[in-house]
Amino acid sequence: MDGSIARPRPLLALLVRLLAAFALATMGMLVKLAGERGAHLMELIFWRQALTVVLLGAGLALTGQLALLRTRRLGAQARRAASGLFGMVFTYGAVLLLPLAEATTLGFTAPVFAVLIGIVLFGEKVGPYRWGAVAMGFAGVLVVMQPFAGLHEGVTVAGIAVGLVAPFMVAVISYQLQDLNTTENPWSIVFWFAALTTPVAALALPFVIAAHDPLTWALILGMGLVGAAAQMLLTTSLRFGSAAVILLMDYTALLWASFYGYAIFDRAAPASLWLGAPLIIGAGLLIAWRERQLARSRVHSAE
Repeated sequence: MDGSIARPRPLLALLVRLLAAFALATMGMLVKLAGERGAHLMELIFWRQALTVVLLGAGLALTGQLALLRTRRLGAQARRAASGLFGMVFTYGAVLLLPLAEATTLGFTAPVFAVLIGIVLFGEKVGPYRWGAVAMGFAGVLVVMQPFAGLHEGVTVAGIAVGLVAPFMVAVISYQLQDLNTTENPWSIVFWFAALTTPVAALALPFVIAAHDPLTWALILGMGLVGAAAQMLLTTSLRFGSAAVILLMDYTALLWASFYGYAIFDRAAPASLWLGAPLIIGAGLLIAWRERQLARSRVHSAE
């Protein structure tokens, strides 16, 4: 995978992904607040994407840089848009169905799913280290969610299922973005994702749109602004670093999600989360370490 990185700059990639994790946690908080005030999932997705199209298009037009939106791979952009829209439904759905910290923690299984995707789609050979990481990651999910000991407050089976599909799609999309970044610039990738999915999300509006008070509209606007920034940061991070490594920065979102959960939703993270999260994070770290070891072995073999 490292060979497909457009411009390898690992430290910059980590910093950008760190900012993306903060933006995503903030967006999740705004989504949850807006949802609690009556905004529908598909309505939130529509405004999130439509605002990105308007803001990005207007910004580039005012600076005379619309040429950055050109794409040579519209088919690949469309496939990424389809995956992205599907992923957004589950990502936003997890935030609405689960407490913020739990939804965020389930999202950390993305590196585990990346290993499984590598096996199924790319025929990668996986040894005991990465299989152990996969087992560790899902053991962490069981500890956090405690499905056999009675689900704790705010957690449902449906929420867990939705919360696990979301990181699977993050892993899929990370591979797609890393491939697109080899030929397309981040502005083009983000714009076409929003432009291709906005009309699709608009089809649901007649059935879900509702009147809102000014505060709810402010939350929706804030979600759109932060979401657009997060998308740019995510895409840019994959231009400079390997998905298997930079996904580790996403773990810092748990700190922000826990803070928002306590400060805004008056819900402290349960003890099971702090017991299970290290297992999930440890699985991701083990996967990243093993990926680096294998990459170094391939370099030495080629010399």
